[in-house]
Amino acid sequence: MDAEVQLRTDSDQDGAAANARAGTAEEHVDSSVTKGLDALSELARGPADGRPAGAVASVSELARRLGRDRSQLSRVLTAMAAEEFVARDEGSGGFAPHWRLYTAARDLTAHRLRTDGLTALEGMAAETGESCYLGVLAGDATVTIAERVPAGSRQLGSWIGRPYPAYCSDCGQALLSDADDDEVAAVFARTEFVRHGPNTPTGLEDFLRRLEQTRRRGYSIVDEEAEPGLYSVAVPVRDFTDEVVAAVQVVGPRHRLEPRTRECAAAALRWAGRLETALRGR
Repeated sequence: MDAEVQLRTDSDQDGAAANARAGTAEEHVDSSVTKGLDALSELARGPADGRPAGAVASVSELARRLGRDRSQLSRVLTAMAAEEFVARDEGSGGFAPHWRLYTAARDLTAHRLRTDGLTALEGMAAETGESCYLGVLAGDATVTIAERVPAGSRQLGSWIGRPYPAYCSDCGQALLSDADDDEVAAVFARTEFVRHGPNTPTGLEDFLRRLEQTRRRGYSIVDEEAEPGLYSVAVPVRDFTDEVVAAVQVVGPRHRLEPRTRECAAAALRWAGRLETALRGR
């Protein structure tokens, strides 16, 4: 065989072998990454035995839930612990998601609330023709973090950043709809229920009665509780932990919104659902 041909043949064979090794390495990395992400997702999801999401799980338990080989999974988790994706519990030897991931996820949620939240408000305002807001809970008050007000609105100034008592605000009931009665009592432990409108709750028990109706409906109706003539519908928004982190609201004059309650509620429910999908990264 000609020397040049032989060299070319040897080179081609070496290249093929190198490509094969590279392909095997890539498959190994992809397999390891997949196993790691599967393990992390399962840890974040939590067990089905009543323990909370993110609870510590042993390697054996996790391997059983994932249908993986225990020894291989142990090596993957150990490598992930070294990079602070998961944390090892010194007492049990089990694993849980590292707190840094929750911090990053919370920061991302806060960012998406403002960006995707504004998109949701724009959609709601376009459908209803009314002022729409996004609020969060801050102690015993609610604070607006985004708003969309239609042209021609008589609103003076902006509500962004302004707190309002949660017991009578447009979104207070929606924001507290997943809290149990004891948690709600703790929120208002030092709150004086001052009258702001003709239908302002008179105290904790009155607020809890209205909150129970909100829980059953899936959205709140605040009828002249914040101020005379004001009516609103609000829907809670949940994040990746399934906790209520915000609420979208449609607010306007009672004479105009009250006959359109179902229409406004349907729009708020629809856009709240889309915002939840964005917050959960789906």
